[in-house]
Amino acid sequence: MGILDIEVWGKDSKKHEDRLGTCKVDISALPLKQANCLELPLESCLGTLLMLVTLTPCSGVSVSDLCVCPLADPSERKQIAQRFCLQNSLKDMKDVGILQVKVLKAVDLLAADFSGKSDPFCLLELGNDRLQTHTIYKNLNPEWNKVFTFPIKDIHDVLEVTVFDEDGDKPPDFLGKVAIPLLSIRDGQTNCYVLKNKDLEQAFKGVIYLEMDLIYNPIKASIRTFTPREKRFVEDGRKLSKKILSRDVDRVKRLTMAMWNTIQFLKSCFQWESTLRSTVAFMVFLVTVWNFELYMIPLALLLLFVYNSIGTARGKGGSIQDSQESPDVDEEDDEDDKKEKMTCNVSARKDCHSWRKSPYSLIESEKKGLIERIYMVQDIVSTVQNILEELASFGERIKNTFNWTVPFLSFLACLILAVATITLYFIPLRYIILIWGINKFTKKLRNPYAIDNNELLDFLSRVPSDVQKVQYAELKPGSSQSPVRKKRNAL
Repeated sequence: MGILDIEVWGKDSKKHEDRLGTCKVDISALPLKQANCLELPLESCLGTLLMLVTLTPCSGVSVSDLCVCPLADPSERKQIAQRFCLQNSLKDMKDVGILQVKVLKAVDLLAADFSGKSDPFCLLELGNDRLQTHTIYKNLNPEWNKVFTFPIKDIHDVLEVTVFDEDGDKPPDFLGKVAIPLLSIRDGQTNCYVLKNKDLEQAFKGVIYLEMDLIYNPIKASIRTFTPREKRFVEDGRKLSKKILSRDVDRVKRLTMAMWNTIQFLKSCFQWESTLRSTVAFMVFLVTVWNFELYMIPLALLLLFVYNSIGTARGKGGSIQDSQESPDVDEEDDEDDKKEKMTCNVSARKDCHSWRKSPYSLIESEKKGLIERIYMVQDIVSTVQNILEELASFGERIKNTFNWTVPFLSFLACLILAVATITLYFIPLRYIILIWGINKFTKKLRNPYAIDNNELLDFLSRVPSDVQKVQYAELKPGSSQSPVRKKRNAL
């Protein structure tokens, strides 16, 4: 409890950052568990910062040794399980559950130092919570034996475990990473995870042993699914890549072709290309239109979920191998980065050489004009890449919802559709629209600080896209060799 220093920064398209102003907030003067609307004038520039500050005591975050494991004590485990039981589903809605992670050891890590050793430590990230182990020096097979406890705010978060090599005053070197969705955790089992590269698309060198326990309230988790997802404070900027752009174009093309094939199938029914198919389609059309009621729309979607569930149970759905087919992007991206660096070095030499020959002002103006055009092109391509990524991810998330990629989300969707079917069957549509409209019009009156959101988009944001399925897929220990090492062994 003290003074909170706030800085407002501005960033332009040229990656330049300027500090616009500062202000301070005395946290000790604010009441707990209450929304405080503050309008703070910036000290070093004109303008004010409008903030909504709520002080909430944080509990559940801890770091301990294996001998002091919180969930190992039966009485404490029973107390925690009681806190998240169904009877307490409507108490403290933001406290969804608790996660305990035992970071045991890593084996056969990459040697980052010239001595053939590394100084590894492990960083764990869950949402905006970040905890790390101590560093074990000069060791490729470190044993940390630490226990970390995280409070769960969203059951659809992904635990990211990254191994780094401590390098003194320099930034740490990357040694491997693994991403584990909370809903895929197997309680109480020691699991061996193959470390992946930074993009989580290919195997890296080494494995890490983790043991996890997850306790959560399913009703709180379900309600949290339809609220806006918490934004990551520290997030790597999406890099501009020719290969990623090409991959996104292919993803959009696949979705477009699927819609086109569906349209062609419907068109063939009207053209009587197959007598049997058109006859069946015509009879279905007559029966459906004659007996159509509004509740049949969610009922039809519910039947589609049931059909895909049966197909998945029989092995006809999307296989795990399909989700583990990683696009070969990483190595070619490295080659592109190297080419870009070489190009920059060559252009820098040319600029220096031309500077000796030409007047400084002329060269400087030409250089600025060229840089401006380069940044403009990069912004355009980056915008196109982001739009394609959003379009492809949106379509893939809808597909993966019906394919039972995440059973929790698909079951939740089935429950919502069943409730919608029953509601539309018994309650007239005008009453439903009336209730919806009253809720929308009075939302800001009931809660002035409410964030406007779309529940359907919030739900879909929790469903992984095909790229995320690859990133979250658990690799087998036999595939732990990196692609570069495989090429060298082949040679």
